[in-house]
Amino acid sequence: MSPERAEALTRREPRNAAAYDLYLRGLNFANRRTQATNQQAIEHYKRATQLDPDYALAWSALAEIYATSPVNGDVPTLEVTPDALEATRRAVSVAPGLAEAQFAVGYANWILKWDWPAAEAALRRAIDLDRRNERAHTVLGHVLSQMGRHAEALAATRRARELDPLSALTYAMSSQVAFQARDYAAAFDHASQAIALDQQFWIGYIMRGQALEQSGQYGPALEALEIAARFSGNNSKPVGLRGYVLAKAGRREEARQVLGELEVLSRKRFVPPFAIALVHAGLGERDLVFEWLERAFDVHDIHLMYLTVDPKWDAYRADPRFEALLERCGFTGAVKPVPVH
Repeated sequence: MSPERAEALTRREPRNAAAYDLYLRGLNFANRRTQATNQQAIEHYKRATQLDPDYALAWSALAEIYATSPVNGDVPTLEVTPDALEATRRAVSVAPGLAEAQFAVGYANWILKWDWPAAEAALRRAIDLDRRNERAHTVLGHVLSQMGRHAEALAATRRARELDPLSALTYAMSSQVAFQARDYAAAFDHASQAIALDQQFWIGYIMRGQALEQSGQYGPALEALEIAARFSGNNSKPVGLRGYVLAKAGRREEARQVLGELEVLSRKRFVPPFAIALVHAGLGERDLVFEWLERAFDVHDIHLMYLTVDPKWDAYRADPRFEALLERCGFTGAVKPVPVH
C-alpha cells in the first residue's frame, strides 16, 4: 500500500464521533434527492466539517450534494458551482488518495465543468483506489453514456448494481443509461426495480415515464410522471417531461397548459430553461426550442448534457443550430456521434 493510500484510509476514519454522526445523517437526507433534503444534507455535512476540518469524507459528500443540486433541486448551476469546487478542493487537499475525494473530482468535472475525459480519468482513479465504490461505477457509467460509449456504460452500471443491489438510485441511473442506449425494455425494468426498492423515490418514476413514452405508452407514462411530481418536491423535470409526453401524444393544448405551469413556477423560483425547451421540442416548435436552449446555455443549465444521446432530441440532431450548441458546450470532441433516426 502506497503512503498516499495509507494516509487516505487514515483520513477516512472518523476522528470525531459527532462529525461522523452528522455525516451519516447527511447521507440519509442526500439519498432522497429533493431540494428540501439536499439542503438538510448540506447543513449536516457543513457542521461535520466544522467539527473536523480534515474530514475528507464529509468534504467529498458536500461537494457531490452541491454539484447534484441543480439536477434534483432546480438550483441555478452558477450559484452552487463555487461551493462545489471549494468542497472538492478541500477533500483532495486533505486526502488525495481517498476514493471518495477522487469521485468528487470526477463528479464536478462531469456535471459542472462538462470536461468528460477529465471526469472519466478521476472516476477510474477512484475505482482503482476502491474497486467496491458503487457510486464511482454508477457515475462512470453515466459519463460514458453521455459520451456515446454505451457498451462500456452498461458494463459500469451493471457492476454498480452487483456492488449495491439494494440501491434505488443505482437502478434509476442504470435506467437512464439503458434509455440512452435505446434499450427501453431494460430502462423500464431498472426503473421498476428502483421503485420496488423505494416506492417514494421520484427519480424511479421519472425513468419509468420516459421509457414508457418511447414505447408509445403515453397514458402509463403520464401516470408515472404525476407520481414523480408528487414525490419530487415540485421539481421541474417531471413537469417538463409531462408537457413533452402530452405533446407527443397529440394533446397539444394540455402541453401548452404545462408551459403555463412552468411560467407561473418561474415567478416563485428558478426553473431550468431546459424544462421549457423540452416541452417546445415535443410540440415541434423548433425556433422556440433553440431560443430556450440558448437561455439554458447562458445559465449553464446542467440538463444540456442530456442533448448528446437522449433520444427525445433525435429529431433536432440534423439542425445546424443543434450541432453548434453541442460544440459551444464542449461536448463534440468527447462524444461519439449519435445516428440521426
